[in-house]
Amino acid sequence: MSQTTATTARLGDFVSDAAPPAGARARAAIAVLDTVGVTLAGVSEPASVIARHVMAAEGGDACGVFGTAVRTSMTGAALANGTAAHALDYDDMCFVSLAHPSAPLVPAVLAAAESERLTGRAVLDAYVVGFEIEARLGRLMNPRHYQRGWHCTSTLGTIGAAAAVSRLLGLEARAAGHAVAIAASEASGLKENFGTMVKPLHAGLAARNGVLAALLARGGMTASELALDGPQGLLHAMDSEGTALADAIADLGSRWEILDTGITVKLYPSCAGTHPSLDAILDLRRRGGFTADDVERIDIDVDSIVPTILIYDRPSTGLEGKFSLPFCAAAAVAFGRVGIDTFDADSLTNPQVSALMAHVAMRVDPTLDRGAPPLTHARVHIILRDGRVLTQEAQGARGYPEQPASDAELDGKFMACACRALTEPAAERVLGLLRNIATLEDISSLTAALVHARASRS
Repeated sequence: MSQTTATTARLGDFVSDAAPPAGARARAAIAVLDTVGVTLAGVSEPASVIARHVMAAEGGDACGVFGTAVRTSMTGAALANGTAAHALDYDDMCFVSLAHPSAPLVPAVLAAAESERLTGRAVLDAYVVGFEIEARLGRLMNPRHYQRGWHCTSTLGTIGAAAAVSRLLGLEARAAGHAVAIAASEASGLKENFGTMVKPLHAGLAARNGVLAALLARGGMTASELALDGPQGLLHAMDSEGTALADAIADLGSRWEILDTGITVKLYPSCAGTHPSLDAILDLRRRGGFTADDVERIDIDVDSIVPTILIYDRPSTGLEGKFSLPFCAAAAVAFGRVGIDTFDADSLTNPQVSALMAHVAMRVDPTLDRGAPPLTHARVHIILRDGRVLTQEAQGARGYPEQPASDAELDGKFMACACRALTEPAAERVLGLLRNIATLEDISSLTAALVHARASRS
């Protein structure tokens, strides 16, 4: 067996046989809770509505679309829920894969588990399996893969979702390897579409394609054993930083990336590249007691990858605003907070925000690239009209693995998100089920609770 062929077999073995530790399942449970919440918050966003209508029209009733009364196929629900999960850019992040891991993974595994009536523990184990493979690929392929314009949430997320669903469907190792290889040909997603409805669609497509790859493999479809690391495979075609896949996956099952590097829970509904700066700005505002009218200018030092993501200097829509450091910084100063409503039309045209945006400068500081993962380090300088200069450096942000969100923060975020689609009692019931997901004998007790009388059928 060649080394390349051996890597595909190794991935299949891991999908089939991995035994995630309790700590890994606990991290996965937090990810599922947070992702269900942001999915409910995103269900009314235009991209979500469009995706839901198209999937409903295709038919099927195996799975529900969260926060609505719509039912569709397993693949249709994965796409609709995945799109909603990423619609507000409020879903979690992983700085190893440079992806939003849960937006594809959670909709994919919940759709498969609902259709097959599987346990909550099976969902958590499958999530961990998908996360681990995605993270190993991220370590190997980034930053070059990401810098070249590929959206890892979609490219790597497709493969992670295929692995996770293969685990849930009980595929034997060889079939699971084929599912991953099928997913390699489905993987896509371009960063040029950031700030548009297609960015959340990327997560939906990754979830749908992962489910589809696993179903095709279960049905007997085979694929090249060289699909990932062959001479014309994923790594070479998609500008991978490295190509030694065998080395990257050698410690699968003995080291757990979800425990070592963890998952970043977002406490602001904007691109992760804004979060360190927002933490620093809000801290300085609280301590300095200034308002937007007191600010002469704001200079923000960032690493070299941040400008490739935060591409809108003067956003014209809320989606663009999530990828605009001038807007996010100005809004944080003007309002003293950043929430879902920060990206409404009224905020975009707020006179104080508009005036201050012109005085926010983003500057690349090469020293911030040394020793820190991309998007995690920033330095903020706020120059006030009275001559004061306030400076704060941020290494990470609240919600990052080093500063994890508390249970109260997680619950508060969940309820604020879920109540955009469900009544408060229904949201509290869902939260209770999610807090005990590992003990659920049938995941449909959770998915059924995600449909409520208040939920729209459209």
